[in-house]
Amino acid sequence: MTTGGAVADAQSLQPEGWDAGLKLVEAPDVNPDPRIVEVALEARISSLEITPGVRTEAWTYNGGLPGPLIRARKGDRLVVHFSNRLPQSTTVHWHGVQVPIEMDGVPGASQPPVETGGTFTYDFVVPDAGLFWYHPHVMSAAQVGFGLYGPLLVADPDDPVKLADELVLVLSDIATDDNGTLHAADSGGVLGALLGREGNHVLVNGKVRPTLTVRDGALQRWRIVNAAKSRYFELVLGDGQPFELIGVDGGHMEYSLKRWTIVLGPGERADVLVAPRLDGQNVTLITNPFDRGFGSTEYRSTEDLIFFQSAKMPRVPAADLPKVTRDIPAMSADGATPIAIDLVMTKAQDTTGFALEGGPFWRKSAVRAAVGEKQLWTITNKAIWAHPIHLHGFFFQEVDEKGVPLSPRAWKDTIHVPVDATKRFLVKLDRRGSWMFHCHILDHAEVGLMSTVDVGDIDTPHGEHSH
Repeated sequence: MTTGGAVADAQSLQPEGWDAGLKLVEAPDVNPDPRIVEVALEARISSLEITPGVRTEAWTYNGGLPGPLIRARKGDRLVVHFSNRLPQSTTVHWHGVQVPIEMDGVPGASQPPVETGGTFTYDFVVPDAGLFWYHPHVMSAAQVGFGLYGPLLVADPDDPVKLADELVLVLSDIATDDNGTLHAADSGGVLGALLGREGNHVLVNGKVRPTLTVRDGALQRWRIVNAAKSRYFELVLGDGQPFELIGVDGGHMEYSLKRWTIVLGPGERADVLVAPRLDGQNVTLITNPFDRGFGSTEYRSTEDLIFFQSAKMPRVPAADLPKVTRDIPAMSADGATPIAIDLVMTKAQDTTGFALEGGPFWRKSAVRAAVGEKQLWTITNKAIWAHPIHLHGFFFQEVDEKGVPLSPRAWKDTIHVPVDATKRFLVKLDRRGSWMFHCHILDHAEVGLMSTVDVGDIDTPHGEHSH
């Protein structure tokens, strides 16, 4: 693995408390065993000041927005004692984590819903390093939209990037009236569902336009997750300062890339190195309106995410952002079962929605696979809007039309499928279970873009899955 000299420096270059404006609450680990992380997670409604002077009854984990940062190391056992104090049932899904099916948090496929006043213990090993996140899989468009999401950061002791100055950034939005009342989950009716509802307040770690005081030119690492239920983020730093994209959903990529914009669909993650140049001015991280299809950019403007102001410290001399590499063997399409899926619009009884066509589907519900089977998925989007398709339980490699993995190779669990486009990936389905795949614009999932991959012999009756 190659890294620049600066990237291996684990000593902070920032002023003391530089990240206080964005630092996440961390879930306390109550287990003394160094290889077991044991935390408590409670879903409850809490009164929070999201916009200045206005309180909102948000749906939270442990009373905060977002939920607490859970830290673990690759190979650790994670035990989460979950309790539900919400007025409706819920679960916790561990987005991107290759968990056993019993821990995947999907009613009807892996566990019963956790009813009001109920508890459930999630207990699994975190096999991969990277930034993951957790959210419900019961009425998830509503529950995520109301505030239920949080980050899970799994560190790799052998990570070549050893920077002390790191931010975990949970990007999201929330929809409230001027008095702080949450918008109804079904606001806008069918049209709202088809567009995918976006909040009128854009948040970074639950805050609106926070300010950080940073050292000019000092290298930082940002671990970013898009936890919004519909919104894409198109990130630009200042007047177009570079990012070094070193990782995505499943950790480091084969090699890093210099980028001037980072686009994240709902559910996607990015791992980037940045060294903001301030030159005595404030610099802003912004998100541009992203064209995800009909009606998605009209009357929208650029949103400010984070203001960076200069600390009274000497500038760090300009240098190229470090490069990072990882050995990721290329998957081969030889012997892979072809699976062709079309994302389409439907109309029945004057109600418009979405559907998945192709497969082969079983009982009009699921893609089938034997344990250990390799599949080549081809997803074609005929459904007007872009769709970020998320596969539970597995990483995949995106490939070209010849089945050759794209460069740089990377492990993904969520793939952006633009309007009128086709995306392909190879996946090895090596664990039994009924695993969901769906559009992570959660309103889209609930009006049709949701199904399962049944790996091995599955006894679960279909039609019980709750999103």
